[in-house]
Amino acid sequence: MPRLVLDQVSVRYDGQARPAVERASIDIASGDFVVLVGRSGCGKTSLLNVAAGLVMPAGGSATVDGAPIVAPGADRAVVFQNDALFPWLSARENVAFALRLRGVRPSERARRADALLELVQLEDSGDRSIWELSGGMRQRVGLARALAAEPQFLLLDEPLGALDALTRERMQITLLDIWAASRAGILMVTHGIEEALVLATGIVVLAPSPGRVVRTFETGFSRRYTGGESIRSIKADPAFAAARGELTDAIFEGEAA
Repeated sequence: MPRLVLDQVSVRYDGQARPAVERASIDIASGDFVVLVGRSGCGKTSLLNVAAGLVMPAGGSATVDGAPIVAPGADRAVVFQNDALFPWLSARENVAFALRLRGVRPSERARRADALLELVQLEDSGDRSIWELSGGMRQRVGLARALAAEPQFLLLDEPLGALDALTRERMQITLLDIWAASRAGILMVTHGIEEALVLATGIVVLAPSPGRVVRTFETGFSRRYTGGESIRSIKADPAFAAARGELTDAIFEGEAA
């Protein structure tokens, strides 16, 4: 089973007196959905960038299946808050871009891109230009493009942060459906407490100055959804409300100190 492991990782940036992250450890296996939460400045994005190979740790190690992460790779696909799509390409062509780089023939590229667009509920939008799509639709295209590379791990940096509340809730369900279908391991950064609880199999709480892991939670709400329970039913469960209170306390513990 593929594993992405950050072991006692520290991150330092030039000109900063304190490390951005100090001795943080995260372990993600195939089929896990791990969410990083915490106050601003706690190092969530720094850790995701280490996992992506965009930032080299000052201490500790980052590995995939025991091999050091030294650069971005096809085994890890990154989706940012900004969709970063190519506006001169259609939705289908954006999804197929990674396949094009790998030399997949055009007919096969189109077939696989259409299958991924169907997975993100955009089966009728393949020929549309990016500028014709809403923010939520563009993020779905970005997710489909990431999946086209068939990564072992998806790294998501607040991919729903720029969306309105209703679109964001719908996209949470889309993310769960993608996770269930792909079985990739997911590492995601969010500021949303409810969002973390709905999506995660495990939540890592970080605190700032310097960024460090202070709590971890094992959660089962996402697996309840993939088991057939509705999101509305899950959120109405008193256990969900209790978990939300506990997670909120963990994030803001010691803030006034």
